[in-house]
This record gives sequence, structure tokens and C-alpha cells, in this order.
Amino acid sequence: RMVGTRLAMGGAMGGARWLGSVAARPTGVRPPQNLVEKIVQRHVVPAADGTVGWIRAGQAVAISPSYVMTHDNTAAVMIKFKGLGAAKIANPSQVVFTLDHNVQDKSDGNLKKYGDIEAFGKVHGVDFYPAGRGIGHQVLCEEGYAYPYRMVVASDSHSNMYGGLGCLGTPVVRTDAAGIWATGSTWWQVPKVAKVELNGKLEPGVTGKDVIITLCGLLNSDEVLNHAVEFCGTGVVSLSVDERLTIANMSTEWGALAGVFPVDDVTLSWLDARLKRITKRGLAGVASDQPGTVPLRCNAAQLALTALETAEMQPDADCHYDTTVTLDLSTVRPHVSGPNDVKLATSVDNVALDRIEIHKAYLVSCVNSRQEDLAAAADIVRGKRVADGVEFYVAAASSEVQEQSEEDGNWQALLAAGAIPLPPGCGPCIGLGKGILEDNEVGISATNRNFTGRMGAKSAKAYLASPTVVAASALAGYITGPRTYGEMAPAFTHTSSNVDESGADSGTLPLVGGFPEVITGRPIICRADNINTDGIYPGKYTYRDDMSPAEMGAVAMENFDGEFPQLVNQGDILVAGFNFGTGSSREQAATALKAAGIAAVICGSANQTYKRNAVNNGLIVIECPSVLKAILSLLTDPSHDSLTLVSPFTAELRIDFVSSTIHMDGIDHPFPFRPFDQVCQELIAIGGLEAWVGVELERTASA
Repeated sequence: RMVGTRLAMGGAMGGARWLGSVAARPTGVRPPQNLVEKIVQRHVVPAADGTVGWIRAGQAVAISPSYVMTHDNTAAVMIKFKGLGAAKIANPSQVVFTLDHNVQDKSDGNLKKYGDIEAFGKVHGVDFYPAGRGIGHQVLCEEGYAYPYRMVVASDSHSNMYGGLGCLGTPVVRTDAAGIWATGSTWWQVPKVAKVELNGKLEPGVTGKDVIITLCGLLNSDEVLNHAVEFCGTGVVSLSVDERLTIANMSTEWGALAGVFPVDDVTLSWLDARLKRITKRGLAGVASDQPGTVPLRCNAAQLALTALETAEMQPDADCHYDTTVTLDLSTVRPHVSGPNDVKLATSVDNVALDRIEIHKAYLVSCVNSRQEDLAAAADIVRGKRVADGVEFYVAAASSEVQEQSEEDGNWQALLAAGAIPLPPGCGPCIGLGKGILEDNEVGISATNRNFTGRMGAKSAKAYLASPTVVAASALAGYITGPRTYGEMAPAFTHTSSNVDESGADSGTLPLVGGFPEVITGRPIICRADNINTDGIYPGKYTYRDDMSPAEMGAVAMENFDGEFPQLVNQGDILVAGFNFGTGSSREQAATALKAAGIAAVICGSANQTYKRNAVNNGLIVIECPSVLKAILSLLTDPSHDSLTLVSPFTAELRIDFVSSTIHMDGIDHPFPFRPFDQVCQELIAIGGLEAWVGVELERTASA
């Protein structure tokens, strides 16, 4: 059987892997591999006979990540973990808890939840970082969990950020996290890999945030959707680690599953500086601490070994990339994204001409609240005052960042200008706590996501920009840069070996017992592209662990179309546009649709993390651009323009999994789609990953 059909549950390797520990040596001749494939190779779980094959993009494999991080959603993962029947965490040193999302909430209920998480972690020997220490992604970088050539996962969509340190960071979902706690491993489909070559050097005043906003705006049609991105080129050396972390972080919004930078002298110098700071500070006081002043995961020996590994871990000269992009950094200019759309990018010089008045400005979040960001904003506002009528909120990415900013005098400069301090954490970025956007307000933010309703009211407008643009806008009272930069079209190229593969390899494929041969249902159409997880399941419900399936179904698509739940019947098939399910990794965006009655989703393309969520929870998602185009071609009447439309032209769609085709009433030819691989079939057939892990735990317990 395929490797994914056993996932090596109960037989995972040690998890917290450093000092050169790698998976078993693969058999056979080694093919050329890129950096992503080489990192994954180190984390593959051997088959039952102890063998491992060479890893290539496209494979579904069992992996044992070096670390798995959960944050406020740890409470929900605890429920899933207990539901599996697991008595203990398989490898406590693999697991990290960080509390960061709702840290402003001092209610009894939230404090109890935080206390329960801490107590659970203590019982199981898990590294725990309390509210106030900082945003989990930043903490993992500072404390040496995210480290070159490791694979580190987190139950959060911005896990990509670890790639700024040459670490393969990628999101998993709550069910995955519970499975990793219980077994030490999970499944992962190795994505296609894109090479992004950054050449030249940024002009003064242009930042890493401008680079990723520019890429999101230039290539905004799924060019890197569900890829892992490898950044390279002569310009990388000119980018600081803070800038690399920003670019890797927002590769999520570009559609990528990971964004990895090469390890070079800049990386090694940053790691050495962290080593010195931890040595001076001492251990963090977490469960994995051992005698000494620096954890083994990031000590001097680990740093020395990493330096030696850089040659071995270079991409092979003849390795394969599905997509190649080049960008001349010297042609990048500051840009603004929005409103309410990450991929709508406009130069700040042009936006400034419109004098868009703002009510709030934000220098918060995991993407742009590090020391360099705070320093750049402080340089803009020092000796000045925030404009009347503007609230300017600042929160450091971590307590250590804030301490360093205070040592340098930058934190004080921001507050003296009128900035309102918030504790280190996510807060308004996720629409929680003080400072969220109210009805019809306009905000400019150095965060990474500006979906409708994410930062507050649905009627509000949110724009994204660099810390310097945010600071300048806070002073002016409207969106502007600290100076004009001159218009210049970014110089870039894009080539791809990709073709429309939605129907590739369609045809007969053996089906696993219990997997449906046919699904039929009434089509309900949400024709928009880029329907995001905030639209499908609003952030304000994400950390409510007391909502029943019926309550979740009742708010499905609330931020997209509040009428959706009233229009859906049990067994309907949702038809949606391209890049469906982009954004957050919250799994309720899949379970809420299932709870609302949706039997399957057909879309032009889907975010891979969303598809993973869906499969893990027993919801079928099919990418089939041809049937979407056929349906849209029939929607010609003005009455068809509603956000959600019950199909006016066909009584049902028929999905045939034996032949991997979709059939529509009134059309005499089928529409092919890529067959479901055996791993996904088994997960769907058994009812999702949670049920699968439970069965595997029972099997290993009785073995």
C-alpha cells in the first residue's frame, strides 16, 4: 500500500531533530533535488521495513517535523487530542505552546482557557510560553526552534515565516497538530517548488514589505498557488534577516505553502547574535531546558554544524522548478495593498495623490513588528505628533523586541508621538481586543492580511503597507509615504512549466473501500475568486471552542454573504471561483461548510492548506476549471450577479469518482478532474484524520 495509508503512526522518529540527526538513508540513485526537497528528505518517516525513498515534489509522504507549535488554538487541539484516546504526547520535546492571539482579553473565561493550556503543557512536559512573551512565530525564531534545514510546522497559516532563516515552515491544522502530539508524525504532500530570483539591491526607504506586496500585486493569478517558494539571487545578501522573515511570512498571502531563503553569512550572523543574547539572558524556563545557558537546539555546536551543512544543502544544479520568477530589487518602489485585497497593489506615490483619510494606523503583527520595523517607524515620527483624529497602535512582535526597542529609545519615540501601546501579540490583526476597525472606518496597517471584516467591521476598509508608510500616514492623517519615490515599473520575468492539470491523469482509479463512487447534488454558486477563510468563517468565532456544528453552519460565509446559510440545502454542491479558501489555516472554514450542508466543493483552484483542512475533516474539494468556466458562461442575466446563487439552469451536478469526471444536466460531455490519491481517499472514507489517528492508536496499542 502507499506510504500514506499507514503514516507510520506510532513509529515516528524523535521529532525534535538537531545536530545533524536525519531520517534513514534513502535507497537507490539520488535524483537532483532542490532545497525544499532536501529539507523534507530529512524529516520523512521510514516505511515499516525501515526504508525511505528519495523525495520529489508531488509525493504524499509521512513526515516527522522537528517541532509543532500551537497558540491560543491549543485549547481546541487539546479537545481533539483527548478525543483520539491518546494518553500522552508521543514526544513532548517536539511540541511548543505559545499564547499570542487574544492576549488583551482578561475575562475569566479566557484566563481559564490560558490556565488550562499551561496546566496541560506542564503535565505533558511541553515547552510553554505565556501571554506577553510574544507572537508564536517570532518566539520560535528567537528561541531557536525555527533553525536552518529543519521542518517546523504550526497550526497557523503564517508558519511560512520560518523560511527567513532557511527553515521549511509550513502550516498544519488543528487535527494535524493533535495527530502529531499523539504519534509524532503526520502526512504532507510535497508541493511544487517555485524559484524566485531576487537581484540588485533595494533603494533607500524601500523595504522587504514592499518586495512581497509588489510580488503579490504583479503575480496575482495563482502563479505560485500551493507552491513552496525558494528565494535566491544576488540580491538576497543585501536583505536583512528581518526583511527575509517579512517576505517569507507574506508568501502565505501570495498563495505559497512555504517561502524559504538560503542560509548565508547574514543568516549565520543573526543566529550568532541570538546565541550571544540567550547566553547573556539565560534559559527561558521551559520544560526542555537542560543544564547550561543555551538550549541544545541552538547552541554553538548546532551553529557550527549548520555552517558546515550549507554546501551540502544547496539546490542541485539540475534540480527542477515548476515556476521561475526574477525581480530586480532596484526597481521596487513602496506600495500599498487594498482596500481589503492583498493582491491589489498600488504605488504609494499614486495612493498619496488621492489623500485617503484614515482613522487608525497599525504597527503590529508577526510580519512587521520587529526591531528594524519599530526603528524605521520611530525615525519617521520622532519629534512629531500623530494627526488629530488618528489612533496609531503599536505592539512589538515579542517582549524581547520591545525590550531592545526601549534600549534603543525607539519605543519611547513612538509613544511620545502619540502611539498607543498594545501588549506583544496578534490583537487587531485578527480583529481581537482594543483598536479594531469600526463601521466605515479606514485603516492603514503593517500587518499581512486585510480581508473584509478581518480587522473589525465588514464596512471598514483596510490597507497594507510598510512600517514607514504606516508611520508617515499616521502623521499626515491620510495614506502617504515619508517622501515621494518616483514611478518605476518593477522589472520582473515569469516562466512556468505548469499547465492546467485539473484533468490530468483523469480516468479510472481504484477506490478505497468506503470512499464514494458518486456524489450528486444541487449546485449553489459563489462565483467570486479569492474567497478567503475569514469570509467563510469569521475570525471572531475562531477561538470560540463552545460552538456546536449547527451554530458553525449558521455563520458559514458570514463575511462573504450573510444570506448563504439560508440558501443552502443539505447535500448541495458549492461551486466557487479560483484560489478558494485562501488565508488563515482555521479548519472551521471547512467544518462550517460541512455543517451548513455542503456535500462537496468544486472550484477553479483551491488553497492547499484549505484542501488539507477539508480532507482532514471529511469534506471533498475538487479543482476543475473547465466545469467552473462552463457554469459561469451560462450566468448571463443580471439577476445572476448575486454573491450566492442557487443554480438557475441545472437541477444537479454528478461527480463520478470512478472515472474522475463531473456531469451537468443539459451538457453532453463530462468534465475531467485529477483523481483523488489513495491517501486522501482513505482519510475521506474513514471520516477524516481524527478518526484515522484513533484507529492507528488502537492498532499500535494492541500490537
